[in-house]
Amino acid sequence: MTSTAVIVETQIPGDVYSTLKAQGFHREDLVEKSKRLLALHFFREHILSLGQAARLSGMGYWSFVEFLSGNDVPVVDLDDEELADEFSSVSRISQQLPDAQG
Repeated sequence: MTSTAVIVETQIPGDVYSTLKAQGFHREDLVEKSKRLLALHFFREHILSLGQAARLSGMGYWSFVEFLSGNDVPVVDLDDEELADEFSSVSRISQQLPDAQG
């Protein structure tokens, strides 16, 4: 699968960039942080899948999962109905399994 990249530019006012630079944030840092925060936002809003958001962030899959966790964003976000369906499925499957006690 061939993947293309699209460049998106963001303008930062000069005085804001000066403040960020004085705090140790340089262009490369801002690019990295911006991609991670965009990925976090679009994943949390259910716009991107976990894999897509991880790719946008520039991080590996599991590193992105840890990043989400460190920012209090759940990796699995089911509503009550979806959660009830999951429990129902688990219950059905467990009833079909042979007794492990033997």
